[in-house]
Amino acid sequence: MSRDALVVGINNYQYEGFPQLRTPATDAEAIAKQLERYGEFNVRRLPEAIDPSTKTPFVGKKTQVTLAQLQDTLIQLFKPEGNQVPDTAVFFFSGHGLRVTQGVPEGFLATSDIYPPAKFNGLSVRWLRELLQESPIKQQIIWLDCCHSGELLNLREADPGQRGKTRDRCFIAASRDFEKAFEDMGSEYSILTKYLLEGLDPTRCPQRWVTNYSLVEFLSIRLQAEPQRPTFTNFGEPINLTRTWEVQTTKTVAEVSADICPYKGLEYFDCNEEDPKYFFGREDLTDQLIDRLGQDNFLAILGASGSGKSSVLRAGLLHQLRVGCKLSASDLWQVCIFFPGEHPLQNLALAFVEPDLPRLERAEQFGKAEGLIKEGAEGLRRLVLSGESPRTLVVVDQFEELFTLCEDISEREQFLECLLGALERVGERLCLVLAMRADFFSKCVEREYSGLAKQIQDRMIAVPPMSREQLRHAIVKPAQRVGLEVEGELVEKAIADVEGAPGSLPLLQYTLKELWKERTNNQLRLATYIQLGGIGGTLDKRATKVYEELEPLQKEAAKHIFLTLTRLGEGTEDTRRRVAKRDLVTAKHPEALVEGTIQLLAGEKLVVTSELREKGSELGGTAVIDVAHEALIRYWQLLRGWLRENRELLLQQRKIEAAAVEWRDRSHRGDYLLRGKRLREARDFQKQQIEQFPLSEVAQELIKCSVGHKEFDLYKSLIVFLVIPLTGTVIFFQGVRAYNYAKIIDSCRGVESCPGRINALEGLVKAGIEINRFNLDNAYLEKAELRGAYLRRTYLREAYLRVRSLSGTLRLLNAVEHLLNAV
Repeated sequence: MSRDALVVGINNYQYEGFPQLRTPATDAEAIAKQLERYGEFNVRRLPEAIDPSTKTPFVGKKTQVTLAQLQDTLIQLFKPEGNQVPDTAVFFFSGHGLRVTQGVPEGFLATSDIYPPAKFNGLSVRWLRELLQESPIKQQIIWLDCCHSGELLNLREADPGQRGKTRDRCFIAASRDFEKAFEDMGSEYSILTKYLLEGLDPTRCPQRWVTNYSLVEFLSIRLQAEPQRPTFTNFGEPINLTRTWEVQTTKTVAEVSADICPYKGLEYFDCNEEDPKYFFGREDLTDQLIDRLGQDNFLAILGASGSGKSSVLRAGLLHQLRVGCKLSASDLWQVCIFFPGEHPLQNLALAFVEPDLPRLERAEQFGKAEGLIKEGAEGLRRLVLSGESPRTLVVVDQFEELFTLCEDISEREQFLECLLGALERVGERLCLVLAMRADFFSKCVEREYSGLAKQIQDRMIAVPPMSREQLRHAIVKPAQRVGLEVEGELVEKAIADVEGAPGSLPLLQYTLKELWKERTNNQLRLATYIQLGGIGGTLDKRATKVYEELEPLQKEAAKHIFLTLTRLGEGTEDTRRRVAKRDLVTAKHPEALVEGTIQLLAGEKLVVTSELREKGSELGGTAVIDVAHEALIRYWQLLRGWLRENRELLLQQRKIEAAAVEWRDRSHRGDYLLRGKRLREARDFQKQQIEQFPLSEVAQELIKCSVGHKEFDLYKSLIVFLVIPLTGTVIFFQGVRAYNYAKIIDSCRGVESCPGRINALEGLVKAGIEINRFNLDNAYLEKAELRGAYLRRTYLREAYLRVRSLSGTLRLLNAVEHLLNAV
């Protein structure tokens, strides 16, 4: 393996505006010796001087370096002539750096002959980036200990043009593009170089390589208290830098840990402590995702079901961000990851809750987050800005659940308006990452959804099928981590079986896990693979075997569970659906049977159980069930047969169950009951399918309440039908009587004393008819019984009103007009 390095340390400058430096030559020489002694690098020095006593080269402190010298030497390093291309190349620079802003900011490494008044500024960092882009060298390492050196790490160009070219890179700069670098006044080295030398010292970890990743991790910790923090970017696989060369006679714990299964089966690789150790094959894609996050605040990861989206998101991207070795300061970011579920706004709020807090503090934190998120984009903006993290990363895994589980369109739209609206308001402090099945992109364009479709189109990274070499790494390297050997014939056969088959990665992992269980002498063998049925048959055989070992009642319950956990695709593939455990309970499948069957299936890793917080409940809550992976729905032939035979009936059942869940979630409101044709179809289904497809308890309750409401409506209609004619009859006879009384009263007009008038008035009062608009001027009403009479617009001018029981009943003060001269 050929390894070359160029170290440059410039103390002397011709331009009087740049002071002479004290440490660069010393910095460069120390780095050169470290690389030669512990890294087996062939090192070239600039400026080079020769020790006359030993005839060995060293970095000269008084000699100058011109721009032409530096450019020529860099070209020889990164674009060597002939076929002698090194595997690894290191460029270290210590000296002055400057930044020029003329429309577009640009950084320069100052050579001794610079003259800024004439715009002669030294080596352009842009030129260096372009040189790296054209370089055939696979492992490229650049360490710049100078002011404004972060210009090299311009995040939009930190890994320029190398996608698909499998470059491994390590860029470390002493400062950001607008900052200065410092000498350490208590040391003979500058600050960055001092810690580089410590980090490269392999005696810190005997018999192990110091890699670019471990070096950056060391720098991040040690430089926290210093006045400057370096910036860095790592891409690709680890690059070995230095180590001690004593012979290693014993294996490490990892190499003999054959009792650890390095394969995940149907589960995804997560961003915990262990899983990333065994996650291989997606290094290039992980770098691409990191690169995109370094330059943007929105990222959509799309791929086929089973293409490994969740794994590369979690064990790739999120793991690297938390380690903080590939993107500077990413280990300080706040990461909020969640599934949308049925209530995405609520789950978004829950993602901001620290899981390790005591229950009461978690509840308080959740209440605050939920209250702000209910305010929409502005509330989320305030929630993000209230945190101490330099950046908040909101990650929505299995984003398609927004369409498969969240059936409330208004809540879906509110969720997207909150996320995308906050993204515009907060800027770089908030970053949004979505991982979604590619076949659900069409759902994103069905509505405006706050511009979601355009955001995804413009800022999407697809998860491609793995190449043969990537598949080989995914099979072999995890096994090597635990001291397992994989037969070469098995590797080639497995690759041939999955290559070009989208969505096959869960099956590969599941098959490898089954092979691990059947390993002999710490070896995975082709014969065992063939016996298990290969990639296509392993999962099918396993699921069928588990099913056949169940008791008869458990088999019926298992069929019911798997059918219920399958969402029937309409224009898309069948997918999994998360279901509350209580909704699996029916009259035919009681709670104890469902619970026992779920525990058996979960123990065999065919289903997974978790907890989902219900809307409006305390933290924690409802037990939910899900299939382990959609590969089970696609490849288990027994389940595929059940689905083919019963698809129409299942669709009818799902409509009823969905209506029941909505009714329950809407607090059993009457306007969500079934009516008309929907109710008739639900009752017919309930009667006809009571054995084969029994409805859940909540669905049965919905039908019962809907029937009761329908009967109540019939009673009301009957009452109205009977009462209206009866009421009309009464009103008719009242009208006739009022007409007769009015004629009598009118006939007495002008007559002071008229017994017939008194009788007519009393008759109107008893019948509850208003004494309205009658002319009772001069009427003599001394003995009239008018308790409760209403005399609106009645003329009583000079009437004699000495009537019995008048007090409180005649309402003269607010009802009678024209009482002039009334006695």
